[in-house]
Amino acid sequence: MTLLPVKNRRPTLPTSEAVSFGEKKMGLVYADIELISGDDLALFHRGFLPEDQIKHMRVSALVDSGAYMLVINEEIREQLDLRVLAEQTGRLADETEIKVKVVGPIEIRFENRRATADAYVIPGNVEPLLGVIPMEDLDVVVDPIQQRLVVNPESPHIARKHLKGLGQHVRGGYEASV
Repeated sequence: MTLLPVKNRRPTLPTSEAVSFGEKKMGLVYADIELISGDDLALFHRGFLPEDQIKHMRVSALVDSGAYMLVINEEIREQLDLRVLAEQTGRLADETEIKVKVVGPIEIRFENRRATADAYVIPGNVEPLLGVIPMEDLDVVVDPIQQRLVVNPESPHIARKHLKGLGQHVRGGYEASV
């Protein structure tokens, strides 16, 4: 069977309503993010999947600077049809250790930013958590006064990455900041 290529461009997916995972409480920061199946994006870019079949969803995620990774629940994993890559042990805030599935890849979009990450799947109807590793990749910061996630004001148009350690090898001794 021969599959014909679809337009090779970045898909513009329709925006859907954010999924709410509970009441917003004082001191907590939430962000509406879009989660997209990385496998579907790869198939789309290679011309094997029409744009309207890319699995994606909008969620309201708790911005958690105490978490490292993106955390999702099983329902989100199923809706995006994310494949299980591994199993690991995860430590919860109360120091309880649980076995979690690592799934991915997932493209995360927030405003004019995008990042690709794996996610930990927590059983039950837990709210999604956006941890510091994807936040760093997105180049976003928490505005604690407005209680919101914002694009880094020092680099509002394009994400800035710090390539520490490469500075002496690139550009004749200067730290590279891309």
